[in-house]
Amino acid sequence: MIPRYCSRSFLENVMGSTFRWTLYYLRKGQLPDARNMLERMPDRGPHGRVGHWTSLLSRFSRFGFIDEAKSLFDIMPQKNQVTYNAMLSGLVQSGRISEACCFFERMPERNVVSWTSMLCGYANAGRIDEAKRLFSDMPERNVVSWNAMVVGLIRNGDLDEAKWLFDTMPVRDVISWNAMISGYTENFRMEEARVLFEQMEERNVVTWTIMVTGYCRIGNVEEGYALFEKIPEQNVVSWTAMIGGYAWNGFYREALSIFLETKKNFNLEPNKETFISLAYACAGVGFSCLGKQLHANLIIRGMESDDDDDGRLSQSLIHMYTLFGVMDFAHHIFVRNIKSCSAQLCNLMISGYIRSGQLEKAKNFFVTAPMCDRISWTSMIDGYLSVGQVSKARELFDVMPDRDAVAWTAIISGYVHNELIAEAIDLFSQMRTQGFHPLNLTYATLIGAAGAVANLDQGKQYHSLLLKSNFELDLTVQNSLISMYAKCGEIDEAHGIFMSMIDRDIISWNSMIMGYSNHGLVNEALQVFESMLKCGSHPNSTTFLGILSACSHGGLVDRGWEEFNSMRDVYAIPPGLEHYICMIDLLGRAGKLDEAEDFVLRLPFEPNSAVWGALLGVCGLKKNSKIAARAAKKLLELDPLNAPAHVVLCNVCAANGRYLHEKILRKEMGQKGVRKTPGCSWIPLKGRVHLFLSGSKISLEADEILSLLLGNLDERDCFID
Repeated sequence: MIPRYCSRSFLENVMGSTFRWTLYYLRKGQLPDARNMLERMPDRGPHGRVGHWTSLLSRFSRFGFIDEAKSLFDIMPQKNQVTYNAMLSGLVQSGRISEACCFFERMPERNVVSWTSMLCGYANAGRIDEAKRLFSDMPERNVVSWNAMVVGLIRNGDLDEAKWLFDTMPVRDVISWNAMISGYTENFRMEEARVLFEQMEERNVVTWTIMVTGYCRIGNVEEGYALFEKIPEQNVVSWTAMIGGYAWNGFYREALSIFLETKKNFNLEPNKETFISLAYACAGVGFSCLGKQLHANLIIRGMESDDDDDGRLSQSLIHMYTLFGVMDFAHHIFVRNIKSCSAQLCNLMISGYIRSGQLEKAKNFFVTAPMCDRISWTSMIDGYLSVGQVSKARELFDVMPDRDAVAWTAIISGYVHNELIAEAIDLFSQMRTQGFHPLNLTYATLIGAAGAVANLDQGKQYHSLLLKSNFELDLTVQNSLISMYAKCGEIDEAHGIFMSMIDRDIISWNSMIMGYSNHGLVNEALQVFESMLKCGSHPNSTTFLGILSACSHGGLVDRGWEEFNSMRDVYAIPPGLEHYICMIDLLGRAGKLDEAEDFVLRLPFEPNSAVWGALLGVCGLKKNSKIAARAAKKLLELDPLNAPAHVVLCNVCAANGRYLHEKILRKEMGQKGVRKTPGCSWIPLKGRVHLFLSGSKISLEADEILSLLLGNLDERDCFID
């Protein structure tokens, strides 16, 4: 009897007995009893009983009892123009435009309110041509009519026509200006919005808030905040707009800071929208304690259940808790709001379980979820692949009811991640055979895989496919091509792609620097680095790893020290383990072994096996037995079965003529069970990769392979690790 959004207690406490009994009789079809209720209403006020009846009809319409409102209208003994307009407005606001149109035609009289109400109905329903005809036929227009037509045009995408109509308005009020400015901001046309804003003689807080929101929407948070500070009278809506602007643009700390400033200096009470933005901000900074306090504040204020209309508040809290990994809280909120469940909420829960390492719970939730979509299936497939459960991921993928290119890319990427390159290539072929167009990420993943195994032919095939299909190469694909060609020895090809790029990101610069560095092209690597700095790109730890590696290959000790110091002192990038190892290699290759050992002993942390292994490695190059012995001793204390440590120490002994000691060391290796990892070679030939391990037996196909190699093998087709 009562709509879900209108509780019984509300009707009993607020609407009164007349409302309830009249509604009861109308729903039961007992129209005479309902009419008797109307007759018993007191005759008071300048409008008499008609005013009371009309007020009752408006309340019926407002709370969704539109059929009862129609029945009430039919039995009313007397009606006036206001009554007719109230009934028309009820039909329009409930979306029953066809009935509203018929009612409008039957109205004995129409005034500007009637015409404007019908105009809004057509515009809100997207019937903009009918709205235009009605506006043209209106015998009388006021500023509300003009505003309604402008807003209708904007909502239906006719922004330029709306501006033409705005310019022809005989009279404008602040609502007219706000509507037009809002239209521009919602369509990211901030320059035109700013022109109108500057032309306004009188602005209200809504005007300022629209502009703040508009700048934040295009990511210009600084300009948004500059305007925000100039608002003469700030309120909770303007504060919420600024907090939301910071949160949606990733400035989570600033969003929280401005909220605390609001509470401290202005004592403004947050609303539902404020809490939604704050929940996303807490999630962004990872402050779980603050997020829980926020939730507790909602409960204390009684706002936790104030989410019946769109579920956005619950969604923000679930998002927050899933990022924290507090899945029990997230699940509690989900269950409490199960009636307003959506696929998006289910996906948040699934991804939350997967992110927190609870794959089994993710599977159970996926199986029992009220609704799942392609994102749900893809998330589960990706979850299985991320922990190496390839067979389960493939089973799920094979029964997926509605695959798309994203799902295909997820399974291909997962196979590559699990080093099943051949299977990933086969899946790519199936994807194309079944009519799915690969995404940029699909190509980037496979090109990256080709580079990882130095399979130049495969990488070239993917590049050719991209060119043949006129695929628009994005940054991800271009970066993967640079990396692939560099790793496969085609450094000139990599440089050609790099130079053809219109836009470059940090990955582009780093890929080119690392490519040159790995090829020993020191000057070229440094030139790219200098060009990067001139372009205003900020280097990161990977950039400096490439530069230090280049300096190591070129023996540029002074330049290496300069860059190592600048990464910390100039760019505030703390060196990582790999940077320290690079410096050890740089000093060792330059013959400065005493400096290298001193560098290790002065490290700001206790050297681990990787550090001592690096020092031992450069000692082997320069035959320094004393430092090598000390490094090997430290390394074997940390890792007694470390094969490279034993091997390098044996080589150092042999290089210094200590053959007896070398023999004793090799005997100890056998007694300890230390086994050297065999060297390997792999040769791509006619679509297959043939692997050869040091010391392995020759296969029966060896003669055939060797004969093919003599006729077909190019020097660049052989790679040795």
